[in-house]
Amino acid sequence: MRKISTIDFKSSNTTSGKTVLIRVDYNVPVENERVLDDYRILNSIPTIKYCLEKGSKVVLMSHMGRPDGKVDNKLSLIPAGEKLAELLEMPIKFSNDCISKDAIDVSRNLKDGEIHLLENLRFYDQETSNDEIFASQLAKHGSIYINDAFGTVHRNHSSNSAIVKHFATKSMGLLIEKEVKFLSDELSNPLKPLTLIIGGSKIDTKIGVIENFLGVADNIIIGGAMANTFLMAMNYKVGISLVEKNNITTAKNLLKKASKKGTNFILPKDFSGELDSFGSGNICIADANDIPKNMICEDIGEKSIQLFANIISSSKTVLWNGTVGVAENPNFAVGTNRIVDVIVENQLTSIVGGGDTVAAIRNYNGSLIEKFSHVSTGGGSCLELLSGNKLPALEILKK
Repeated sequence: MRKISTIDFKSSNTTSGKTVLIRVDYNVPVENERVLDDYRILNSIPTIKYCLEKGSKVVLMSHMGRPDGKVDNKLSLIPAGEKLAELLEMPIKFSNDCISKDAIDVSRNLKDGEIHLLENLRFYDQETSNDEIFASQLAKHGSIYINDAFGTVHRNHSSNSAIVKHFATKSMGLLIEKEVKFLSDELSNPLKPLTLIIGGSKIDTKIGVIENFLGVADNIIIGGAMANTFLMAMNYKVGISLVEKNNITTAKNLLKKASKKGTNFILPKDFSGELDSFGSGNICIADANDIPKNMICEDIGEKSIQLFANIISSSKTVLWNGTVGVAENPNFAVGTNRIVDVIVENQLTSIVGGGDTVAAIRNYNGSLIEKFSHVSTGGGSCLELLSGNKLPALEILKK
């Protein structure tokens, strides 16, 4: 894929800069018209600044949420634009319709160094259907196309797929360049030992990642509700904990494959949780082989924390996707927080993916996020790339 550093941003017949249309990912949490987490916006800034420093004009487009083709003021990009303006300390032009004549006129009349943000692309159904006509209208906003929205590159949408053929000059942005470097290039020949920490609740979304690293990773640590399903596959009793019963056979097969491939598969030895129901406040701690019938496992226990910490400490590279407990509850964020500490203390090559994991780190200590080698901005895209799959919107940039 072409890199942004190879692009000439100046018009050949004038001293004016070209207009760059950048697909960004501003699908961020908003409450009371204020952005709650600006991580994705912050990560778009290097590409924006690079284009501005080269003398260009910048038009930004993004989606937010799933408005199903209808205008929904709660999913407006105005708060994201205000946050961007605050971070850049400069005004941002905004259009309340991404393909209206007025919006296109604003883009065409931009002066060098100005930024124009378009309203939510998904206010049109045509965005998610990869509509050719919609894409051609979007393309009128600029003469250079840059995709820097890693969180959406696993999907074929108008703003990252159909639009590309309308541009002779197109490239990935600095964020995507960094994501590909760490999630693909770095992991193709990682410093060993390599340890995967896989958590969260659902096995389905992580099967591809686990299978792709069997025989490559030295260790795969399983935490979160996923661990309950694997323990049941090994005939453990897990009380009334969350279990994907339809995936017990899948868990058994993954355990067998790991054994054949020589990858250590590590499950928790103990848990903390609650009795009877979520939120009961009746805290219980139990070994994995002695879980009460009425217990819900919600975090790993001290024995597991020590086991996981020892493995992480002896690793050179750690890839982490998914919390090992119900980290949004401080009572059950202990295991996840301790993993953060161990990774940071040992200064490993550390790659983190998944919105829940990133949120857990930021909730624990926001300043520690910078201590990780790379923190991915994409959920589904991150998992697809780690599973060894092609990402449609990146593949089309190569053509």
